[in-house]
Amino acid sequence: MMVPPLSERPVTEEDEEQFRRESMPRTYTLRQRWADYRAEAKANRPKGAKARVRAWLHVEPFYWGMRVTYVVLVVGAVFAVYINGVAEGWWHAWGEKPTVAATTTPTARPVPSASSPTEAAMSGGYQIGPDGVLVRPAEHAASTYTKPELPEEAKENTERGAELAAEHYIATLSYAWNTGDTQSLASLSVEGVPFADGHIDAINGLYTDGWAYGNESKVTKIVKVEPVTEELGAQPNTIGTLFHVTTTDGVSCKRQRITISNNEHTVSFALYMTWQNERWLVTDGYIPHANGK
Repeated sequence: MMVPPLSERPVTEEDEEQFRRESMPRTYTLRQRWADYRAEAKANRPKGAKARVRAWLHVEPFYWGMRVTYVVLVVGAVFAVYINGVAEGWWHAWGEKPTVAATTTPTARPVPSASSPTEAAMSGGYQIGPDGVLVRPAEHAASTYTKPELPEEAKENTERGAELAAEHYIATLSYAWNTGDTQSLASLSVEGVPFADGHIDAINGLYTDGWAYGNESKVTKIVKVEPVTEELGAQPNTIGTLFHVTTTDGVSCKRQRITISNNEHTVSFALYMTWQNERWLVTDGYIPHANGK
């Protein structure tokens, strides 16, 4: 029995239905593909834990590089988020204990007191006093200086008496610089003498927030001792004296600044000594010039 060609076979309804099903496009979704992949992977998965580990380790170097890259990227991303969170205050750094913001006034630290040598603040080897001024060394205290005494001969109305009274004024001037006692110096001159008042003001200004020691003056030469007439602007009964004096300024302190001047220098010291109220007083004075030595 011969089978007629397909073109000559009668087409039934079943054939048409099958043709339509086969010719329709298949809807193959991503979920179906993933399900097929998992099913295939599960079917090909080695049996047993050891076999799975062995299969996971034995891969090509390319895949190992990919795995390392993924791990590094993940760790880097986590670390970046952690650093940013610490910077923004989202969380505290690892090992840092959270602190509570202070709502009260912080406790003030005690200021070092000069009464305790072990706790006192220091500056340049000097102790800082409670008033902010460096403390004067005890071995150079004002009490270590002796007030000059007026010689008996300086109490006489003679040229020699005027000369000695002038030398006493110079010694008392150094004493005032070393002690701050300007009353003794002021008692040796009349009021309103610019030369005398200038020294007194300078000493008082230093001792408001400072001190000095080591000031020395020594008369090395008596240049002139002679009467001064009223024509030269002097008061009656005035003797003019001129000395060469070698001086050393010593050490001075102004608040926390120390000035050291131990070099000797020679100055010419001129004083007008006037006999008033039975004693010699300075009525004028000046320093003509100074020569380094």
